[in-house]
Amino acid sequence: MMKIALAGNPNSGKTTLFNLLTGSNQYVGNWPGVTVEKKEGIIKGNKDVTLVDLPGIYSLSPYTPEEVVSRSYLVKERPDAIINIVDGSNIERNLYLTMQLTELGIPVVMAINMIDVVERNGGIIHTDKIAEYFGCEVIRISALKNIGIKSVINAAVHAAKSKKAPAVKFRFDTKIENAITKIMCQLPETVEPSLKRYYAIKLFERDLRVIEELGDMPVLNKIVAPLEKAYDDESDSIIINGRYEYISSVIDKIREKRDESVLTYSDKIDLIVTHRIFGLPVFAAVMFLIYFIAMSTVGLWATDWASDGLFGDGFNLFGIDGLFIPGIPVIVRGFLESIQCADWLNSLIVDGIIGGVGSVLSFVPQLMILFLLLALVEDCGYMSRVAFVMDKIFRKFGMSGKSFIPLLVSTGCGVPAIMASRTIENDRERKITIITATFIPCGAKIPMISFIVGAVCGGSPAIAAGAYLLGLISVVISGTILKKLRLFNTDPSPFVVELPAYHMPVISNALKSMWDKSWSFIKKAGTLILLATIVIWFMSSYGITETGFGATNIENSLISYVGRMFAWIFVPLGFGDWKTAVSTLTGFIAKENIVGTMGVFYGLQNMEEAGNAVYSLFAADFSMAAALSFMIFNQLCAPCVAAMGAYKRELGSAKWFMIAFGYQMMFAYSVSMIFYNLIGLFLGVPISLWTFVSAAAAIVLIYLVVRKPK
Repeated sequence: MMKIALAGNPNSGKTTLFNLLTGSNQYVGNWPGVTVEKKEGIIKGNKDVTLVDLPGIYSLSPYTPEEVVSRSYLVKERPDAIINIVDGSNIERNLYLTMQLTELGIPVVMAINMIDVVERNGGIIHTDKIAEYFGCEVIRISALKNIGIKSVINAAVHAAKSKKAPAVKFRFDTKIENAITKIMCQLPETVEPSLKRYYAIKLFERDLRVIEELGDMPVLNKIVAPLEKAYDDESDSIIINGRYEYISSVIDKIREKRDESVLTYSDKIDLIVTHRIFGLPVFAAVMFLIYFIAMSTVGLWATDWASDGLFGDGFNLFGIDGLFIPGIPVIVRGFLESIQCADWLNSLIVDGIIGGVGSVLSFVPQLMILFLLLALVEDCGYMSRVAFVMDKIFRKFGMSGKSFIPLLVSTGCGVPAIMASRTIENDRERKITIITATFIPCGAKIPMISFIVGAVCGGSPAIAAGAYLLGLISVVISGTILKKLRLFNTDPSPFVVELPAYHMPVISNALKSMWDKSWSFIKKAGTLILLATIVIWFMSSYGITETGFGATNIENSLISYVGRMFAWIFVPLGFGDWKTAVSTLTGFIAKENIVGTMGVFYGLQNMEEAGNAVYSLFAADFSMAAALSFMIFNQLCAPCVAAMGAYKRELGSAKWFMIAFGYQMMFAYSVSMIFYNLIGLFLGVPISLWTFVSAAAAIVLIYLVVRKPK
């Protein structure tokens, strides 16, 4: 099959174009030997063409694993053609990558994206001039408005068939060109002729990966060192400056800029949302609104319908009293009784499987709404502003805004959030981000938070949004503490972030993002959580009785003995009950198990009731302070085994894994204990020995935050 690669800067519109061209014909995996996402798709209407969406890069001098993947694919795999996506509103910076792509000897078609935004702001781009100065075909497109999409793919297919490489128009000055020619003569014969110039330039730059690939060339230093001395600069900077000088010399001929004294819509919005005072309150208001919609209004109504109706007694279709539809447990129980199914099997299916998995799936509507809202906010361009605003705060605590990107990703899942930390060049800063990223509530923790908020807080949106705020505060506090330890002490890395122009989000992209994340959650409920709920049901239904091993009540079951072995650990936190102890332990397998386990426990206790029975029984067993302490601990403690596996791989050693695991557990335990025994005093918790222990822990925590680093 013909393979066409999509290459461009981050936020240039690659993903939107990829989705438009491939539709549902996409498949996602990892690059061979690398845990970096690989996206490929079949072009709609042309089954012979595969489109490869490469990770966003600024140049072919890679620093992150994603950038290494992109360069390796282009140089080693040699696609039939490259579609270079260029952000028309930032064309000067984007053209740097274009210059390098045209030197690979692969047909290139440049797609100037966001052309509608450029024209709306009064700018003009001369595509004929770009083609003249950069030697490749240029197409004007708007991926957002589906303008020029067919033209660009037709041009890429035609270029691939013709196998005509771009005519490279740019040349460095004579001294540098002579040096490049000398290096080309020293290259091994195994290097393809079309790549000789590319490799020669990379060797001139002293690119370590290329030197490792081709082997050290003693003559290289003799060629490059005199030029570094003559230009009074390092070799890679000489190349960079040469390229940008060329871009600067032609930019005014290919682009007519808008009147910069007239503010665009994006500029006007940024005056508020990136303001040093108003930026943070705006972000807090946006997050509160998102959680209010997802947790307390639309999402809550949908979840109530799922838990009380679909997985409860039943519901009235379209709200009409005469059209009553029984819930799944009622239908299944009735069917099993009609065929005289054994009581134990009836209990396993209804109380174990449906009760456990159903209690988790009941929260899918809330998750879908939350994922949709976050996708819309991200797609419109706001989230990059949040990273910019948070950088100013993070720097005061020894971190940079780059750490905020994984935190945004963690709202979906902790595993890709941990992997996203690879974009942070500073090793110590990256490790801190890995350790703290899972403090942010992920999709698996949302059902647990919704369960607690619904059971003891009346569905309060403030408490639900407060969980997100708690995660951010925990990240900041942990960053402050860890940065002051010699193990982590380092200067924060510089922070550069794209601020793309605001635009209306693409609903289809947002819906696809929502479905991908929700479906991942549903699949986990149908596999891992299903297995866990069956085990929990069995251990909850059977135990040692007076006549030997057999069916018994839940208080005398196997699971109750296991829970009581660990319950004492959580007594200082206010939830030293065996049910919550077991729920917490199963949460280390998958955080969704917490709600599933509760569903099994309280469902078995209350087989004759339905509706909000689990909520009411939980609320009867635990005070608000104890329930919130339970939520805080399970939000901040070590994540599920999948996320722990991810940060073990990323941290690179068992030693760092134990440091991360130990810190997360100690921090979660301390914060939960302080909340229950100190803040809980305002919620009716009596003074005890643990009150004074918690006060001492709070003093130690404050000291670790405010102390000066050695």
